[in-house]
Amino acid sequence: MKNNGSVTILRWGLAFVFFYAAIASVTRPERWVIYVPSFVSSVVAPQSFLVAFSLYELVLAGFLFSGRKLFWSSLFAVITLAAVVVVDFSLMALVFTDIGLAFAALALFDFARNNRTVNAPNGENLSA
Repeated sequence: MKNNGSVTILRWGLAFVFFYAAIASVTRPERWVIYVPSFVSSVVAPQSFLVAFSLYELVLAGFLFSGRKLFWSSLFAVITLAAVVVVDFSLMALVFTDIGLAFAALALFDFARNNRTVNAPNGENLSA
C-alpha cells in the first residue's frame, strides 16, 4: 500500500515531538529533571537518565521521520507516551497533551498493523 499524506503528517508530527524533547532535555536538563521519576533517580543520576532517554528518543524520531519499521516505531511511541502519562500522573497539568499524542501514535500503529508494507514517497518499500 502506498504511504499517504495523513500517515506522513502523523509520522513527522510525532517524530518532531520526540526530536524536540531529546534536544531540549540535553540542552536544558534543569527544565526536564522534574519528569524523571523518583524510582529512576534513586538508581541513576537524573541527568544521566536524560541523556540515555534522549538517545532513545532520537533513534525513535529517526525511525518515525524515515517511515522505516513503522509498525515497531509507532508501537514504541505509543508505549513511551503512555508511560510518560502513567509515571508522571501527578504532573497531569503538564503531561495531559501526551494522551492525545499517544492516541495519534496509536492511530499510526493501527495503520502500520493493517498495512505491514508501506512505501516511502520515493516508492521505496518500507516494510514494517
